[in-house]
Amino acid sequence: MRYPPSILEEIKARLPASVVVGRRVQLRKAGREWKGLSPFNAERTPSFFVNDQKQAWFDFSSGRNGDIFTFVMETEGLSFGEAVERLAGEAGVALPRASAETEMHEKRRLGLMDALALAEAYFRVELRGPRGREARDYLAARGLAGEVAERFGLGYAPPERHGLRDHLAEKGVSVEVMVEAGLLIRLDDNPVAYDRFRDRVMFPIRDIKGRAIAFGGRALQKDAQAKYLNSPETPVFHKGATLYNLDRARKAAHAAGTLFVVEGYVDAIALDRAGLPHVVAPLGTALTEAQLALVWRMAPEPVLCFDGDKAGLRAAYRAIDVALPQVGPGRTLRFAFLPGGQDPDDLLRAQGPEALRAALAAPRPLADVLFEREIERGPLETPEQRAECEKRLYGAVAQIGDEDLKRHYRQAMREKLAARFRPAPVVGRARRGEGDWRGGPARAGGFRGGPEPVPLAASERLRRNPLFAAGGPVARREAALILGAVHHPGIVEIEAETLAELLLESAAARRLRAALLDWAAGHAGEASPYSTEGPASLRSALAAGGLDPELALIETAAGAETWTRPDIAFAHAISAWREAAHLQARQSFLNSEIDSVSLDFAANGGEERFERLKALVQRREAMLE
Repeated sequence: MRYPPSILEEIKARLPASVVVGRRVQLRKAGREWKGLSPFNAERTPSFFVNDQKQAWFDFSSGRNGDIFTFVMETEGLSFGEAVERLAGEAGVALPRASAETEMHEKRRLGLMDALALAEAYFRVELRGPRGREARDYLAARGLAGEVAERFGLGYAPPERHGLRDHLAEKGVSVEVMVEAGLLIRLDDNPVAYDRFRDRVMFPIRDIKGRAIAFGGRALQKDAQAKYLNSPETPVFHKGATLYNLDRARKAAHAAGTLFVVEGYVDAIALDRAGLPHVVAPLGTALTEAQLALVWRMAPEPVLCFDGDKAGLRAAYRAIDVALPQVGPGRTLRFAFLPGGQDPDDLLRAQGPEALRAALAAPRPLADVLFEREIERGPLETPEQRAECEKRLYGAVAQIGDEDLKRHYRQAMREKLAARFRPAPVVGRARRGEGDWRGGPARAGGFRGGPEPVPLAASERLRRNPLFAAGGPVARREAALILGAVHHPGIVEIEAETLAELLLESAAARRLRAALLDWAAGHAGEASPYSTEGPASLRSALAAGGLDPELALIETAAGAETWTRPDIAFAHAISAWREAAHLQARQSFLNSEIDSVSLDFAANGGEERFERLKALVQRREAMLE
């Protein structure tokens, strides 16, 4: 059976060549290609290469080459039809049955393509003619005239209702074909079809081979109902499955090793004018899964470029939701937000190509933008608000399909949350500008000194209240970490940052930690603050702060952890403390992962999620033994 070229292209679009070939050949990344040993000849040095952008493979040892269909045919001994059926099944593409109807459909498709090609030529001629003066003036004002207009095939649709219809009719194109191609509009109450695009600057939308499959029209009249108007869905054009400038960007992206994705036609042309031809744009809608698949075929880490205003941020956040289930090693996104709410065309015209290139030079990774999205969705002033933010963040990470990447994202989000919510110790004796809480000079973004804090003392009656008491049980490792620092204050000096970042479950442990850091800051700059008198001084400070109940609770919970005793050598104590802190961090990460998997299981169920949750809980229990 002869399969329509459109079906074969769709199969290729869904199956990267490296995936098909990689099932039989062990491939390694080599720049923008993949390489491996020839499956046809015995060799020691790789001479077999795969290029996903070209959807092709090359075997220099045997002189063979081809696409995914020929590879399956030559390695598995299948016929062309059998190879197509095999790969179509893997790609989820339904193959048409051989019939007169199928052949008629393909002929009709070719007829639509011919009509669209004639329409493109008509629009280009009209732009150069007398009726295209206003359109030429508009393009000149936007920097889109002359060579730029020729390069992108820009044209003009005159205001007449039947200009294109009559022109194509003279070329032998039927009204039915024009309607099906999206060039004419026919209403139910008016059988006389008329031109869809009138008095508009025309942007041809091309397929990957450079053939016109649709148009976008920009209105010249300010009172037009739609500023931009796209072709409707047709047998040859699916808005969510193609990209503007796809044909030109593919080769440029391969050469540059990256790809930019902007929001509209003019923005794409702006980047091209600035020397960045590796650029595409969706067609008036948010980025779709199919469009992302096309983008990733051209570049593993494309840069999504948005205006720096609220609308741009919303568009970026929508793109994250579409991308998360599909990201993986070698398949992610980066983001560039332009300053001052400008779009690329605005920035190019106002400041020139250098400014536009500079604005796109340092894109931000997906993980950073995802974190900021969740952080900015609401206030973070209370523990409840912070907990809600954390759940949202780990819920978003749970959408990632690749388990290894999901694990790394959880770790990255945990670190970002710890840095964001790190408790800031109150500096005691250091005055403003004298130093930070470690005793060094005040640093930008660090903990700076301030006026002497006013001590807040609780009454005896309030201290005896159960709600104010030290609280419930304390985990032994948490207790040991705090008690070791109390008995060996030098740990606070050396490991202050680690101590501040520890995730502690016990309120008593957290209160004592704050007091330890506060006491250390209060002794900043003094001679030998961690001498043999240090523990006694610290004990006195804790007692003065009314923390004896918390300290007694900690001492009981630490139990037989001998390294916390005051008579243990400091070198042994700090070594044991660091090991305990490392285990505490691992346990905290496990807790976060358990929370995330629990949320995923609660929302979606499934035996696999349950087994993973059970395994995580068992690992945590083993750490606590």
